[in-house]
Amino acid sequence: MTSPQSPRSGVTPDDGPTAGEAPLPRHVAIIMDGNNRWARARGMSGVRGHHAGVEAVRAVIRRAAERGIETLTLFAFSSENWKRPASEVNALMELFLMALKREVKKLHRHGIRLSVIGDRSGFSSSIQKHIAGAEALTRDNTGLHLVIAANYGGRWDIAGAARRLAERVAAGELDPEEVDEQALDEEVSLSGDAPVDLCIRTSGEQRISNFLLWQMAYAELHFTPVLWPDFDGAAFDRALADFQGRQRRFGMTDEQVEAQGA
Repeated sequence: MTSPQSPRSGVTPDDGPTAGEAPLPRHVAIIMDGNNRWARARGMSGVRGHHAGVEAVRAVIRRAAERGIETLTLFAFSSENWKRPASEVNALMELFLMALKREVKKLHRHGIRLSVIGDRSGFSSSIQKHIAGAEALTRDNTGLHLVIAANYGGRWDIAGAARRLAERVAAGELDPEEVDEQALDEEVSLSGDAPVDLCIRTSGEQRISNFLLWQMAYAELHFTPVLWPDFDGAAFDRALADFQGRQRRFGMTDEQVEAQGA
Protein backbone atom coordinates (compact mmCIF):
# COMPACT_ATOMS: atom_id res chain seq x y z
CA MET A 1 0.00 0.00 0.00
CA THR A 2 1.39 3.38 -0.97
CA SER A 3 1.05 6.14 1.59
CA PRO A 4 1.11 9.94 1.28
CA GLN A 5 4.43 11.25 2.48
CA SER A 6 4.41 13.09 5.80
CA PRO A 7 5.72 16.68 5.85
CA ARG A 8 8.73 15.80 8.02
CA SER A 9 11.91 13.90 7.30
CA GLY A 10 10.49 11.93 4.38
CA VAL A 11 8.56 9.75 6.82
CA THR A 12 5.44 7.93 5.62
CA PRO A 13 2.68 7.88 8.24
CA ASP A 14 1.69 4.23 7.74
CA ASP A 15 5.01 2.41 7.63
CA GLY A 16 4.92 -0.96 9.27
CA PRO A 17 1.31 -2.15 9.71
CA THR A 18 0.34 -5.75 9.12
CA ALA A 19 -1.48 -6.30 5.82
CA GLY A 20 -5.15 -5.43 6.17
CA GLU A 21 -4.65 -3.78 9.55
CA ALA A 22 -5.19 -0.06 10.13
CA PRO A 23 -1.83 1.50 11.00
CA LEU A 24 -0.96 2.54 14.52
CA PRO A 25 0.58 5.98 15.08
CA ARG A 26 4.34 6.02 15.07
CA HIS A 27 4.53 9.08 17.32
CA VAL A 28 2.02 9.77 20.11
CA ALA A 29 2.08 13.00 22.11
CA ILE A 30 0.10 13.45 25.32
CA ILE A 31 -0.95 16.57 27.19
CA MET A 32 -1.31 15.16 30.69
CA ASP A 33 -4.05 17.27 32.27
CA GLY A 34 -6.29 16.96 35.30
CA ASN A 35 -4.02 16.14 38.24
CA ASN A 36 -5.26 19.05 40.34
CA ARG A 37 -8.93 18.36 39.60
CA TRP A 38 -8.45 14.68 40.42
CA ALA A 39 -6.94 15.62 43.78
CA ARG A 40 -9.56 18.25 44.64
CA ALA A 41 -12.35 15.77 43.96
CA ARG A 42 -10.82 13.58 46.66
CA GLY A 43 -10.13 16.34 49.15
CA MET A 44 -6.39 16.13 48.57
CA SER A 45 -3.73 18.71 47.77
CA GLY A 46 -2.75 19.30 44.16
CA VAL A 47 0.66 17.81 44.88
CA ARG A 48 -1.00 14.47 45.68
CA GLY A 49 -2.60 14.62 42.27
CA HIS A 50 0.78 15.01 40.60
CA HIS A 51 2.11 12.01 42.52
CA ALA A 52 -0.90 9.98 41.39
CA GLY A 53 -0.20 11.08 37.84
CA VAL A 54 3.17 9.34 37.96
CA GLU A 55 1.39 5.98 38.04
CA ALA A 56 -0.47 6.92 34.86
CA VAL A 57 2.85 7.81 33.23
CA ARG A 58 4.22 4.36 34.07
CA ALA A 59 1.11 2.64 32.71
CA VAL A 60 1.16 4.56 29.42
CA ILE A 61 4.88 4.04 28.86
CA ARG A 62 4.36 0.32 29.41
CA ARG A 63 1.45 0.13 26.98
CA ALA A 64 3.15 2.27 24.33
CA ALA A 65 6.16 -0.06 24.40
CA GLU A 66 3.90 -3.12 24.20
CA ARG A 67 2.03 -1.71 21.18
CA GLY A 68 5.22 -0.89 19.32
CA ILE A 69 4.86 2.89 19.33
CA GLU A 70 8.14 4.44 18.17
CA THR A 71 8.01 7.77 20.02
CA LEU A 72 5.96 8.85 23.03
CA THR A 73 6.19 12.52 23.98
CA LEU A 74 4.72 13.62 27.32
CA PHE A 75 4.05 17.28 28.14
CA ALA A 76 5.26 17.38 31.74
CA PHE A 77 5.84 21.09 32.37
CA SER A 78 5.15 23.98 30.04
CA SER A 79 7.00 27.27 29.93
CA GLU A 80 3.74 28.84 31.20
CA ASN A 81 3.57 26.55 34.25
CA TRP A 82 6.07 28.76 36.13
CA LYS A 83 3.07 31.04 36.77
CA ARG A 84 1.55 28.45 39.13
CA PRO A 85 1.87 28.87 42.91
CA ALA A 86 5.47 28.58 44.07
CA SER A 87 4.64 25.67 46.37
CA GLU A 88 3.24 23.67 43.47
CA VAL A 89 6.15 24.50 41.17
CA ASN A 90 8.64 23.46 43.86
CA ALA A 91 6.78 20.21 44.39
CA LEU A 92 6.80 19.53 40.64
CA MET A 93 10.54 20.13 40.48
CA GLU A 94 11.09 17.72 43.38
CA LEU A 95 8.92 15.13 41.65
CA PHE A 96 10.82 15.59 38.39
CA LEU A 97 14.15 15.11 40.14
CA MET A 98 12.87 12.08 42.01
CA ALA A 99 11.66 10.50 38.77
CA LEU A 100 15.05 11.09 37.14
CA LYS A 101 16.76 9.40 40.07
CA ARG A 102 14.40 6.45 40.47
CA GLU A 103 12.90 5.66 37.07
CA VAL A 104 15.73 5.98 34.57
CA LYS A 105 17.44 2.68 35.39
CA LYS A 106 14.11 0.90 34.94
CA LEU A 107 13.67 2.53 31.54
CA HIS A 108 17.19 1.49 30.61
CA ARG A 109 16.56 -2.14 31.57
CA HIS A 110 13.59 -2.18 29.20
CA GLY A 111 15.57 -0.69 26.30
CA ILE A 112 13.78 2.67 26.38
CA ARG A 113 15.65 5.77 25.22
CA LEU A 114 14.91 8.96 27.15
CA SER A 115 15.17 12.51 25.85
CA VAL A 116 14.14 15.79 27.43
CA ILE A 117 13.16 18.77 25.26
CA GLY A 118 12.69 22.33 26.48
CA ASP A 119 14.72 25.17 27.96
CA ARG A 120 16.90 23.43 30.56
CA SER A 121 18.42 26.70 31.77
CA GLY A 122 15.36 27.25 33.95
CA PHE A 123 16.07 24.13 36.01
CA SER A 124 18.42 23.68 38.93
CA SER A 125 21.93 22.41 38.27
CA SER A 126 20.99 19.11 39.93
CA ILE A 127 18.06 18.53 37.55
CA GLN A 128 20.19 19.50 34.55
CA LYS A 129 22.88 17.06 35.67
CA HIS A 130 20.43 14.19 36.06
CA ILE A 131 18.82 14.93 32.68
CA ALA A 132 22.21 14.72 30.99
CA GLY A 133 23.04 11.51 32.84
CA ALA A 134 19.72 9.89 31.94
CA GLU A 135 20.11 10.75 28.27
CA ALA A 136 23.68 9.45 28.21
CA LEU A 137 22.72 6.18 29.91
CA THR A 138 19.86 5.40 27.51
CA ARG A 139 21.27 6.96 24.32
CA ASP A 140 21.95 3.68 22.52
CA ASN A 141 18.69 1.95 23.44
CA THR A 142 16.59 0.92 20.46
CA GLY A 143 13.14 0.47 22.00
CA LEU A 144 10.53 3.14 22.63
CA HIS A 145 11.83 6.71 22.43
CA LEU A 146 10.35 8.43 25.48
CA VAL A 147 10.44 12.22 25.28
CA ILE A 148 9.66 14.47 28.23
CA ALA A 149 8.77 18.05 27.32
CA ALA A 150 9.77 20.15 30.33
CA ASN A 151 9.91 23.96 30.41
CA TYR A 152 8.82 23.59 26.81
CA GLY A 153 6.70 25.77 24.56
CA GLY A 154 5.98 25.37 20.87
CA ARG A 155 6.57 29.05 20.13
CA TRP A 156 9.88 28.90 22.04
CA ASP A 157 10.87 25.90 19.91
CA ILE A 158 10.07 27.57 16.57
CA ALA A 159 11.64 30.90 17.60
CA GLY A 160 14.85 29.11 18.59
CA ALA A 161 14.95 27.27 15.27
CA ALA A 162 14.43 30.54 13.38
CA ARG A 163 17.19 32.23 15.39
CA ARG A 164 19.68 29.45 14.63
CA LEU A 165 18.89 29.66 10.92
CA ALA A 166 19.29 33.45 11.03
CA GLU A 167 22.69 33.02 12.68
CA ARG A 168 23.75 30.64 9.91
CA VAL A 169 22.61 33.13 7.27
CA ALA A 170 24.49 35.96 9.01
CA ALA A 171 27.62 33.79 9.15
CA GLY A 172 27.40 33.11 5.42
CA GLU A 173 26.78 29.39 5.96
CA LEU A 174 23.30 29.47 4.49
CA ASP A 175 21.63 31.45 1.71
CA PRO A 176 18.30 33.10 2.60
CA GLU A 177 16.71 31.18 -0.29
CA GLU A 178 17.65 27.95 1.47
CA VAL A 179 15.52 28.77 4.51
CA ASP A 180 12.50 26.60 3.80
CA GLU A 181 10.27 24.14 5.64
CA GLN A 182 12.89 21.40 5.53
CA ALA A 183 15.59 23.69 6.95
CA LEU A 184 13.34 24.77 9.81
CA ASP A 185 12.24 21.21 10.41
CA GLU A 186 15.85 20.19 10.95
CA GLU A 187 16.27 22.82 13.68
CA VAL A 188 13.19 22.22 15.84
CA SER A 189 13.05 19.66 18.65
CA LEU A 190 12.61 16.01 17.63
CA SER A 191 13.79 16.61 14.09
CA GLY A 192 15.03 13.03 13.89
CA ASP A 193 11.71 11.49 14.91
CA ALA A 194 8.56 10.84 12.93
CA PRO A 195 6.06 13.70 13.08
CA VAL A 196 3.34 13.48 15.71
CA ASP A 197 0.53 11.28 14.36
CA LEU A 198 -1.73 11.40 17.41
CA CYS A 199 -2.07 13.96 20.19
CA ILE A 200 -4.08 12.95 23.26
CA ARG A 201 -5.32 15.44 25.84
CA THR A 202 -6.94 14.30 29.05
CA SER A 203 -9.43 16.03 31.42
CA GLY A 204 -11.90 17.25 28.80
CA GLU A 205 -9.99 20.36 27.70
CA GLN A 206 -9.89 20.79 23.91
CA ARG A 207 -6.81 22.80 23.03
CA ILE A 208 -3.14 22.08 22.38
CA SER A 209 -1.72 24.74 24.72
CA ASN A 210 1.44 25.69 22.81
CA PHE A 211 2.61 22.07 22.59
CA LEU A 212 4.70 20.86 19.61
CA LEU A 213 3.12 23.41 17.26
CA TRP A 214 5.40 22.55 14.35
CA GLN A 215 5.55 18.81 14.94
CA MET A 216 1.75 18.40 15.18
CA ALA A 217 0.92 20.00 11.83
CA TYR A 218 -0.90 16.88 10.61
CA ALA A 219 -1.67 15.18 13.93
CA GLU A 220 -5.01 13.62 14.74
CA LEU A 221 -6.42 15.01 18.01
CA HIS A 222 -8.06 12.83 20.65
CA PHE A 223 -9.75 14.55 23.60
CA THR A 224 -10.96 12.50 26.55
CA PRO A 225 -12.76 13.57 29.74
CA VAL A 226 -10.65 11.11 31.76
CA LEU A 227 -8.44 12.91 34.29
CA TRP A 228 -4.76 12.08 33.91
CA PRO A 229 -4.33 9.97 37.09
CA ASP A 230 -7.18 7.73 35.84
CA PHE A 231 -5.74 7.38 32.33
CA ASP A 232 -4.44 3.83 31.96
CA GLY A 233 -3.45 1.29 29.33
CA ALA A 234 -7.07 0.65 28.36
CA ALA A 235 -7.67 4.39 27.83
CA PHE A 236 -4.51 4.54 25.73
CA ASP A 237 -5.78 1.63 23.62
CA ARG A 238 -9.08 3.47 23.06
CA ALA A 239 -7.18 6.49 21.77
CA LEU A 240 -5.18 4.26 19.41
CA ALA A 241 -8.40 2.64 18.16
CA ASP A 242 -9.88 6.10 17.55
CA PHE A 243 -6.79 6.98 15.51
CA GLN A 244 -7.06 3.77 13.49
CA GLY A 245 -10.63 4.68 12.57
CA ARG A 246 -9.62 8.02 11.07
CA GLN A 247 -8.93 8.63 7.38
CA ARG A 248 -5.78 10.73 7.03
CA ARG A 249 -5.92 12.64 3.75
CA PHE A 250 -2.88 14.98 3.88
CA GLY A 251 -4.61 17.39 1.49
CA MET A 252 -5.95 14.73 -0.88
CA THR A 253 -9.57 13.84 -1.57
CA ASP A 254 -11.28 10.79 -0.11
CA GLU A 255 -11.22 9.20 -3.56
CA GLN A 256 -7.46 9.67 -3.91
CA VAL A 257 -6.79 8.12 -0.53
CA GLU A 258 -9.07 5.17 -1.28
CA ALA A 259 -7.37 4.66 -4.67
CA GLN A 260 -3.99 4.47 -2.96
CA GLY A 261 -5.29 1.78 -0.63
CA ALA A 262 -6.73 -0.27 -3.47
